[in-house]
Amino acid sequence: MIVALRNTICIFGLILISPILLISAIFIIIEDGYPPFFIQERLGINEKIFSMYKIRTMKKQTPQDGTHNVNEKYLLSVGKLIRKLKLDEFPQIVNVIRGDINLIGPRPGLIMQEALKAERVKKYIYSVKPGITGLAQSTGFDMSDPKKLAQVDEIYIKNKSPKLMILIFMATFFKMPREILKRQLKLDEI
Repeated sequence: MIVALRNTICIFGLILISPILLISAIFIIIEDGYPPFFIQERLGINEKIFSMYKIRTMKKQTPQDGTHNVNEKYLLSVGKLIRKLKLDEFPQIVNVIRGDINLIGPRPGLIMQEALKAERVKKYIYSVKPGITGLAQSTGFDMSDPKKLAQVDEIYIKNKSPKLMILIFMATFFKMPREILKRQLKLDEI
């Protein structure tokens, strides 16, 4: 019942956002050609590899690495706006519907991010489904510091609740919930 409701909401959301995604895809094609979307292998629950869908914000010849390691020169000019509005993440709604990920959870890492994988294994992060957005992403932690990221993921798992998930969702888009999360969970101490 809950999965059916979640999928219905996701499908409705995807339909609502599809005109904006289509416009984004057209701008990407104009600037850098096909394809406007890309599929990337990620680590999911129990370290299971799955294919994650995204809107492409980088040039086609960009090295295959985490975005925090890639030079800004590879970013498409339209990609900056797409990232700022978080439009590049919306195709992952398909991953939610498929059951690969949740809306909220630890962000799935790239297979090649060995340091992050090692830190997450130590903290049992792979025992939960990853998400489109998570506590770390909504509060400013990224994959450039694997140890801190795994710590924040662990805090999410230990404090997981409907209230926390709603706050994380809101903090993904708005500053005030972000500050509440940081204060309540003492994230500035990490």
